[in-house]
Amino acid sequence: MPATPAWPPRSAPRLHVPGPLAEGVAVPVDGNAAHYLLSVMRMADGDAVLLFDGQSGEWAARAGSIRKRDLILTCEVQTKPLEHVPDFRLCVAPIKKGRIDLVVEKACELGVAEIQPVLTRRAVVDKLNADRLRAQMVEAAEQCGRTGLPTLSDMVPLPKLLSGWTPGRHLFFADEQGGTPMADAFAAHRGPAALLVGPEGGFTDEERAAIRACDGAVPISLGPRILRAETAAIAATACWMAANGDWQ
Repeated sequence: MPATPAWPPRSAPRLHVPGPLAEGVAVPVDGNAAHYLLSVMRMADGDAVLLFDGQSGEWAARAGSIRKRDLILTCEVQTKPLEHVPDFRLCVAPIKKGRIDLVVEKACELGVAEIQPVLTRRAVVDKLNADRLRAQMVEAAEQCGRTGLPTLSDMVPLPKLLSGWTPGRHLFFADEQGGTPMADAFAAHRGPAALLVGPEGGFTDEERAAIRACDGAVPISLGPRILRAETAAIAATACWMAANGDWQ
């Protein structure tokens, strides 16, 4: 007798939807999401979709009431609880479109809890499209299996970030002029942390001095080469997750 196929199948698509989700909750889907499920994934009645809303964990749902441009997904069983990611903030200066999108996407995949845009003097961008960045996070979370999204905070000027810094949270400062080797700094300073990465042109001398004077600041070196802002943010975040995060 053939074995009963596992349900939901590992190949089931994942979708971020409004919550809250619970057993028996019916989620109507239309627009781009419906187009993806119906035209790309060829959903049929009874097919499985994994849903998450950022607050209820992940739920397996069955497709039903399928029409040309919409369908209904009914939650049946919770497949994952709401995640608890490490207490790590990425404080990053705004950079050009495309590059900041990449940073936000990879920060979500890496398990960052909060993304804090920080306006600095040499930033070539002074505004960000929050809706576009949230869409990047949703797409990344759907792909990588996260059950929640990072918090995307409003952009703040660097002096305001520093003046309101929370005591007890390490502020790892990617200083192109040098600092403690990154691996050594992460090993010596455990607990709630943040990483501060500047814009393409780097920090001014005044900004660098103000950051170093901040309680909790730990200047770090990212190696012998000058990295692009997006490379520095992604690489250092990955190294922190490997040393102190949930990769162990």
